[in-house]
Amino acid sequence: MSDARRFAPAALRNREPLLEVLCRHLPATGLVLEVASGTGEHVAHFAAALPGLAFQPSDPQPEARASIDAWAAGLANIRPALALDATGSAEGMDWPAADAVLCSNMIHIAPWAATLGLLRGAGRILPPGGPLLLYGPYKREGVHTAPSNAAFDADLRARDPAWGIRDLEAVAEAAAAAGFGRPAVEPMPANNLVVVFRRLA
Repeated sequence: MSDARRFAPAALRNREPLLEVLCRHLPATGLVLEVASGTGEHVAHFAAALPGLAFQPSDPQPEARASIDAWAAGLANIRPALALDATGSAEGMDWPAADAVLCSNMIHIAPWAATLGLLRGAGRILPPGGPLLLYGPYKREGVHTAPSNAAFDADLRARDPAWGIRDLEAVAEAAAAAGFGRPAVEPMPANNLVVVFRRLA
């Protein structure tokens, strides 16, 4: 029987720093919706470490959902992966109610419409005070935070002009329009950030 699990080397490197941040910002109980779960390595690690929470992974790609479900095997607090596409959820009807939303390494490898869809969807389903946590590289006031991020951004835009590292201020402005307050910013290894928005009342 073949193993459907996929592997991303970066997931192994960043999962512990990410878990430390999640422990500070996620509620003790409730449901965490993960948008663009990718291989599923993150959600499996977080669910094993945070048994008081339930996790709902999602990804628009069938191969990714198969990998997620394979990584989730044996973990009772992970639901089967959903086919959720942030760019195609204009009305948010396929978004489950959640107490927190997590999205790692998506908004720079997707068109800007996916960021807007993510923010609108999270703004509809989160309760007042509910956190939206976004992990990845960002520009600050239009400037890259490291030469490696500038090179990465150039590579992304060469692969697809709709991709690219986003300005944190532009994301915060769009989040405000979706009902979120000012973000808390957590520096991470490898010139990444966790940006934490909370739903306003």
